[in-house]
Amino acid sequence: MFSPIKKLLLIGLLLFSTAFPASAIPGSEDFDLNRARLLSFILRGQINQNHYSQKPIDDELSKAAFDLYIKQLDGQKRFLLKEDAEKLQAFSSGIDDEINRGRLELAAVGARIMALRVAEVKKIANELIDKGFDLTVDETIETDPEKLDFCKDEQELRERWRKTIKFQVLVRYLNMLEDQESAQKAAAEKQEKPKDLKTPEQLREAAREKVRGSNIDFFDRMLKETEQDHYDRYFNAVTRAFDPHTNYLPPQSKEDFDISMSGSLEGIGATLQEEDGYIKVVRVIPGSASSRQGQLQAEDIILEVAQGADEPVDITDSRLRDAVSLIRGKKGTEVRLTVKKPDGTRLIIPIIRDVVQIEETFVKGTILNEPESGKKFGYIRIPSFYRDFKHNYDGEGRNSTDDMRQELETLNKAGISGLVLDLRNNGGGALTDAVSITGLFIEKGPVVQVKNRNGRINILSDLDPQVDYRGPMVVLINKFSASASEILAGALQDYKRAVVIGSEHSYGKGTVQTMADLDTNLPFINLDKYRPLGAMKVTTQKFYRVSGESTQYRGVVPDIILPDPLRYIEAGERYVDNSLPWDTVDRTNYSRWTQSDHLAKLVGQSLARVENNQEFKDILAETERAKIRRDQTLQSLNIEVVRKEREDEKKLMSKKGNSPQGHGAMTLAMDTEDLENKPELTEKERQEQWLEELAEDPYVGESLHVLQDLTEQAKPDAPVLVNQNPATTSTYSRP
Repeated sequence: MFSPIKKLLLIGLLLFSTAFPASAIPGSEDFDLNRARLLSFILRGQINQNHYSQKPIDDELSKAAFDLYIKQLDGQKRFLLKEDAEKLQAFSSGIDDEINRGRLELAAVGARIMALRVAEVKKIANELIDKGFDLTVDETIETDPEKLDFCKDEQELRERWRKTIKFQVLVRYLNMLEDQESAQKAAAEKQEKPKDLKTPEQLREAAREKVRGSNIDFFDRMLKETEQDHYDRYFNAVTRAFDPHTNYLPPQSKEDFDISMSGSLEGIGATLQEEDGYIKVVRVIPGSASSRQGQLQAEDIILEVAQGADEPVDITDSRLRDAVSLIRGKKGTEVRLTVKKPDGTRLIIPIIRDVVQIEETFVKGTILNEPESGKKFGYIRIPSFYRDFKHNYDGEGRNSTDDMRQELETLNKAGISGLVLDLRNNGGGALTDAVSITGLFIEKGPVVQVKNRNGRINILSDLDPQVDYRGPMVVLINKFSASASEILAGALQDYKRAVVIGSEHSYGKGTVQTMADLDTNLPFINLDKYRPLGAMKVTTQKFYRVSGESTQYRGVVPDIILPDPLRYIEAGERYVDNSLPWDTVDRTNYSRWTQSDHLAKLVGQSLARVENNQEFKDILAETERAKIRRDQTLQSLNIEVVRKEREDEKKLMSKKGNSPQGHGAMTLAMDTEDLENKPELTEKERQEQWLEELAEDPYVGESLHVLQDLTEQAKPDAPVLVNQNPATTSTYSRP
């Protein structure tokens, strides 16, 4: 901690030291460098005082921050030349000195270079569009920026943009051609004469002009970026170098965060983040418009946004707030998202904006019959661990624990022989409910250990001996089961209370973040003129299972691993830059539900079924195809090749009857007429549809088989005490 005198001296140094002249950077008239220096000082203090890792701000951290910064600046390698990257590289090990001394130069230099390059590329792009393209030439474009280097000169940059714009024109032309063919077909069915038919040449010219307009908007948007925008990205890169969940939120981003946390649910219902020049989907909210439409998924990258039938806007290399402003809209309006799937497929997804159907976000249960044995098994899905803290203490608030208890009471009365607890795609929520829901299935004991930066461990325990359900259990997880859902699954696995089945691992998000309003950390009143400064989300704690293993990085590894269509999707902490490592602490005192271990037999029985199950065979085959598609990043620019790819993909879509998993970088648009005209389902119809989906879900089906195997085994033995640990315990009672 700094003494007040040292703080005063440091602030003076920050506010009056000389640095790179702001006047040399375009658009710097309204930029206040003193504010940036102050912000740098406050961010550094927040990190030093609060971040869990206690990483020093040194050369190693500087290099990590620089890698993130250059990806944010030009992640697609479409603007900077190699000489520009080398000039910026000179700052790579000096970011720590910039932050510590208040001499902030990298962001200013980066802003100046990018402004010049964007202006140059805008001119190049217009010249290329004027010249036109030969769509019959056999050539390819590399779609993976990781496999590209920065262009060595303007000639190479021009060639990269020639291929980029040619692909844009090719895709737009094929979309327009297919739309016209669909219109002709519809007119023929109605025995009407088609209207406004265009020749292929006219369509190609129209496609070229549409791409021209889209690119003009794209470049103008980039040229409007201010020097403050560049500093905001710079600060975010510095904070993300500590771990991926520590972020700087400028005032506008903080406002967007506050809106999302306050329950403003109108829109498409998806959480987005800016990553390496892309806008990526982090989570689709249960019950939202995106969830009901069904095609948008976590890890999708949004490339373009269109308002209904309007021309799409390219949002690659855009700020997150700009992308969000395009995607948001009033209930009942349509937005069309062009997304790139993790396997390289491009898909146009139409979504009718709406509010979240609240009932779809709550715990939901039903009874499923196992056809071979005739037994009844319970099924409960937990979309998230929700809790209305505002009204919880007056008895009016709804929470996932109470809803879970009610579902268990209903299922117990029905006489179920086993229970499937579905945590797939559950991104977490209230830690309170992860602990208390665990307590519904164990007599009492520790559930999770929480360690702070000083090494102090609090153990959150369930102290209520009541068990709401005592029968056999299976817990379903996948790669998008994260945070609180990993705590629940890990605890039930450690207690040997349930068999966990699903993907090779869960997400591995085992950290806790705290939001700090930076305006509350101004050291002197006379600095109020620099408000608002925004906020900082900082990682302060880490989760550990009762067995002592962290849920961070590795996640929860199931007892039974099933074929996974997401196997080759790099989703999880292990794939994210600068994620905190996996480690262990001491075990706690806890009593296992059973000392018998039938797991090896269960695994063998499940493996035999899966090997003979056609649905799982199809999933394995599609997974291998997805891996091939992901690795094939060269996209043809020959119109006949691309046309054939699109036709083959449509056939595959028709055969699979679900969302496309295409080849290379094609763009497919679904027919949305039925979607837009489809009436809202009644509650009864939604329930029937849900039950049909469960009946066709191979993972739920295998869960029932595992439960059947469990019921045929011996009854659970008496609990057995495991290990000793003197760690501090926090008492906890279920609400």
